[in-house]
Amino acid sequence: MSARGGKKKATKLSRSARAGVIFPVGRMMRYLRIGTHKYRIGMGAPVYMAAVIEYLAAEILELAGNAARDNKKGRITPRHIKLAVANDEELNQLLRGVTISNGGVLPRIHPELLSKKRGGRVKVDSPAASVPEKQEERPKSKKPIKSFKKVKGKRGRKPKSTDNESVPNSTVEDGPGDGFTILSAKSLFLGQKLSLTESEISKIGTIKVEGIINPTNAEMDLKDGVGTALEKAGGREFLEGVKELRKGQGPLEVASVAVSQASGMAARFIIHCNVPQWGSEKCEDQLEKTVKNCLSAAEEKKLKSVAFPSLPAGRNGFPKQMAAQLILKAISNHFVSSTSSSLKNIYFVLFDSESIGIYLQEMAKLDAK
Repeated sequence: MSARGGKKKATKLSRSARAGVIFPVGRMMRYLRIGTHKYRIGMGAPVYMAAVIEYLAAEILELAGNAARDNKKGRITPRHIKLAVANDEELNQLLRGVTISNGGVLPRIHPELLSKKRGGRVKVDSPAASVPEKQEERPKSKKPIKSFKKVKGKRGRKPKSTDNESVPNSTVEDGPGDGFTILSAKSLFLGQKLSLTESEISKIGTIKVEGIINPTNAEMDLKDGVGTALEKAGGREFLEGVKELRKGQGPLEVASVAVSQASGMAARFIIHCNVPQWGSEKCEDQLEKTVKNCLSAAEEKKLKSVAFPSLPAGRNGFPKQMAAQLILKAISNHFVSSTSSSLKNIYFVLFDSESIGIYLQEMAKLDAK
């Protein structure tokens, strides 16, 4: 009878359940004792460690799940985890020295491997294909040769003019110049060519385009990486032109643009744009508006080619993956909504392997759509 009226035994709760985490707190305590046996370990240390690792695991699994869904896969593979870590700035910095088994590598092609092959094929194959056709037609019979000679006296000037007209077109199609490697290309709605280009930031002033986009702030200073490279390439004349534009234009509003002469450079104009800060109100919409304003300014000047560096880089703090998605979306929507445009070539000039991998991935998504 005494046993029936006794107190019920309370069920034991694990340390993980008491702390409200899923990862085992007791195992974390054991690992800490093995790794740091010389030091005292507080009771809250394994709880904090389990909570941090649980948060990191959830973050990585969420990003890896998004990568798997983008690749139309139902299961997460080590490759998706590799892409998830590489495309996140904080995770990439934290796990910089970690090797993921079967994760593969990020897409990166050395410029020396592409510039020679593509340049050689374009320049050598086109004349080689046209020369044999003329040589094979002439020796077929001797009689037509005399008749062709008579005709050439009247019509011989026309093929010469066509050859001369094809020379400037080939120079335009050759690309942005030496030191710039085209990694990928895509055709847009109105026939514009969108090219992903790799180069060094110091060479941005030597690119052979008609307009260069300069991401700046309201004061239009040249303290950022792209602005410093443009100042070195343009010299004193370019700097004085920017100062005069600053006095006449005043401070730039967010997402607005201003155009100055590209003195001392291969380009004709520099389009300065005030890129919004990450975390500000409606920063995503303002970034899309900035890209559209840059394209509209180039079309007002009737430019045929424009170079876009990574707009929200450095001090603006935009996540690279989100910035690439917004910029490509804004460019695609701009040409879909417009009926005509003077722009023919748009170059993305990127300087680091992480941004190149992200833009290659996002451009592939545009091709799939």
